[in-house]
Amino acid sequence: MIEHELDRPRLLLVDDDETFCSVLKSALEKRHYEVLVANDVKNGILLAEQNLPEYAVIDLRIGHESGLELVKKLISLDEKTVCVMLTGFASIATAVEAIKLGATHYLTKPANTEEIINALYKNVGDSSVLLSEQPFSVKRLEWEHLQKVLMQHDGNIAATARALNMHRRTLQRKLDKRPVKG
Repeated sequence: MIEHELDRPRLLLVDDDETFCSVLKSALEKRHYEVLVANDVKNGILLAEQNLPEYAVIDLRIGHESGLELVKKLISLDEKTVCVMLTGFASIATAVEAIKLGATHYLTKPANTEEIINALYKNVGDSSVLLSEQPFSVKRLEWEHLQKVLMQHDGNIAATARALNMHRRTLQRKLDKRPVKG
């Protein structure tokens, strides 16, 4: 191994979007990261067990699996691993769970390489973040509630649908839609 390769921080990237992984891997390697890529939770865990990463960038929804499980596993392997959760399906419930499980930051997609790198090194909160004056819309409140109940049932769609007294397919359709802003 060449000496400069020893200084490269190891980063695990887990996302089911192969194109996104390829583009982000290339951008991170140009910034001197050693990047390991997996497109599912199982392979993400295998890679982490074989080559403990210093950093991890994990999609919240990896196919039909939850990236939260991977955060939990990575922190159990090494509590110093810095995990950043990425998602196109942001909700308060999933952000809270990600942080509780050990993620240090939570970014919504699309996030560019600089935002992701900044999140890897941001280990304190920002009290100057602007507070919204607008309450959530009814559709957004529904989305947040669905996410909260889903988290309470460990991501189990059928159990969540039963708890909400809703047909499973109806719940699935609602979850597949991206949340509305505000």
